Amino acid sequence: MTNRPFAPRRQGVTSWLACSLVAVAMDINRRMTMGEWGLLFTLSVLWGGSFFFNGVAVRQLPTLTIVAARIAMAAVILWGVVLLGQRRRIPHGWRLWGSFLVMGLLNNAIPFSLIVWGQSRITSGVASILNAATPLLTVVVAHVVTADEKMTAPRLTGIVLGMAGVAVVMGADALSSLGVRTVAQLACLAAALSYAVAGVFGRRFRTMGVSPLMTAAGQVTASSVILLPVTLIVDRPWQLPVPGFDTVLACLGLAVLSTALAYVLYFRILATAGATNLLLVTLLVPVSAILLGVVVLQEALLANHLIGMALIGLGLATMDGRPLQAVRTATACNLRTKTWLG
Repeated sequence: MTNRPFAPRRQGVTSWLACSLVAVAMDINRRMTMGEWGLLFTLSVLWGGSFFFNGVAVRQLPTLTIVAARIAMAAVILWGVVLLGQRRRIPHGWRLWGSFLVMGLLNNAIPFSLIVWGQSRITSGVASILNAATPLLTVVVAHVVTADEKMTAPRLTGIVLGMAGVAVVMGADALSSLGVRTVAQLACLAAALSYAVAGVFGRRFRTMGVSPLMTAAGQVTASSVILLPVTLIVDRPWQLPVPGFDTVLACLGLAVLSTALAYVLYFRILATAGATNLLLVTLLVPVSAILLGVVVLQEALLANHLIGMALIGLGLATMDGRPLQAVRTATACNLRTKTWLG
């Protein structure tokens, strides 16, 4: 018998869809490539930079106004690229826009609101530690609701090491505050859970044939529709003083770099590497924020920063598996060499 190429019409739509999902599962379940690791580190720098931009913007603007401006400007930028740069039409259909709305709620509106409320009552260090629970929660959610991102011992061990590294980076003061304001901390954990569910939910856009750029534009548009009315009611931005040039530049940095470009990378990594691998970025964001502070703001690099970053690196290496596999291979080769020489 000769091997024939796979033909969807002969096999039927159901068989074709099943084979396509298996292919996606095999693609997502593999280790990340060097290119995907590069995109992940770039995403961590873009989101780590948001702490710097936020630090400038909050001096003159209330929080909801910053968040709404960030998302709305990002939506305008992304749709400009979609419509003018790539000359694509705006997608339509209730199913697709319903998915955008759910993604906007899970990935922006709900976690942003919870984190803002929580950070008004706890320190940013504690909030960062709690946010680092995102990949651990993603492993649990993905294990329960997906067939191709199951929990493994190396994955779980790597995430625990990474969370320990984040805690060390943040220092003893942040750790001593854990448990002091329980409700605010639960709000930050709920935000991390929302990010985790969003990461798993967002995998559907690849199977729907939606590009990372279009998905990013649709998500921030849905988030804008949700947050803009709330901001107008709560902050009344038209009554605020005109912000300074530094504040405007910071808001543009948040919109262009930390949102528009960041979410294009986010959905591209999600489509190929899966939710569990993608949300490792929350372990890298504190490292990026500290390194940017050292380089841009001339802040001090302390011993706990170096130890914490080493733990995070060890956790990432454990999850990836290749460094450990290289050690095992080298050890086995050494043993075989000694046996042969002996």
